[in-house]
Amino acid sequence: MNRTRALLKKAAWSLFTILFVIVLNFFLFRVLPGDPARAGIRDPRLKKEAVEMLRVRFGLDKPVINCFESLNPIKVGSCTVNPMETQFFIYARNLLQGELGFSYHTNRPVGDILAERLWNTVLLIGAGQILSIIIGVIFGVFAAWKARTTVDFAAVITSLVAWSLPTFWLAIILLFWGSNNGLPLAGKATPGASSLPFLQQWGDIALHMFLPTLTYTIVYMGEYTLIMRSSLMDVLSEDYILTAKAKGLSAVQILKDHALKNAMLPLVTVIAINLGFTVAGAIQIETVFSWPGLGLSITEAVGRRDFPVLQGAFILIAVAVIIANFLADLTYNYLDPRVETE
Repeated sequence: MNRTRALLKKAAWSLFTILFVIVLNFFLFRVLPGDPARAGIRDPRLKKEAVEMLRVRFGLDKPVINCFESLNPIKVGSCTVNPMETQFFIYARNLLQGELGFSYHTNRPVGDILAERLWNTVLLIGAGQILSIIIGVIFGVFAAWKARTTVDFAAVITSLVAWSLPTFWLAIILLFWGSNNGLPLAGKATPGASSLPFLQQWGDIALHMFLPTLTYTIVYMGEYTLIMRSSLMDVLSEDYILTAKAKGLSAVQILKDHALKNAMLPLVTVIAINLGFTVAGAIQIETVFSWPGLGLSITEAVGRRDFPVLQGAFILIAVAVIIANFLADLTYNYLDPRVETE
């Protein structure tokens, strides 16, 4: 009963955090300088009538909230605005209906734009996460088990170098390397590849994924290796590990049955947080390799000052991180029942 109540409490806090992020996200883009109606259209010849039509088209002619106009308070007695017709209420109502507004640049629904790019990001970064977790855990286990040996020193140095490399720099280096080895350098697929048989289509996508996925794997592999090594070394110093060795258990049995499950706890937290940010996409990687994912959409929206796309992307990122942290709490309780739930 206590465990259920604790999980419900964490779920309630996660929901409260999401609501706070939604409100903050609304006002964040309302306090930015400049005219939102002109933000996505940089033609100086645009007439005042056209600007006003854009304001009406995107609902910018309405007050931000009741009795506030552009965040400047006016007298309550003179406020005749229906709260249902304010920007904030329309924003909240549209969110409940799954609508994120329309792009200033393309005039398309933001939800459609993000949905198209989200799958590409999950495909690319998901593959990188899986590879980096597998390689990082394996290297971390070997380094901890062979502590203070050549294997350990090599794993630590390699991981530190990989983790400290600037992502954009590593991506550019791999871009030059790929250009000398005939690998695709940009995009998701070769033009016209959609007419190829199914397996050849995925083979072409895999070639385009190779360099950006390799970049992501190298960067995060170093982090996972160091965390896994440190955590496992702490567990291997416990008395129950010494008892297991005294019983004559093999190294594989000690690692599998006694050490790994406890050592995975810190790694679960880091993986959960990184998986949350995976939804945002590795912005630098997607930009360097022109991968049509969520990260590239954010970069393009910043350049175009396309605020609705940025607003929708930020909500998606924040919700993903909050949910990932909540799932990490659930995983903690599964891996180690001794973790306090109160």
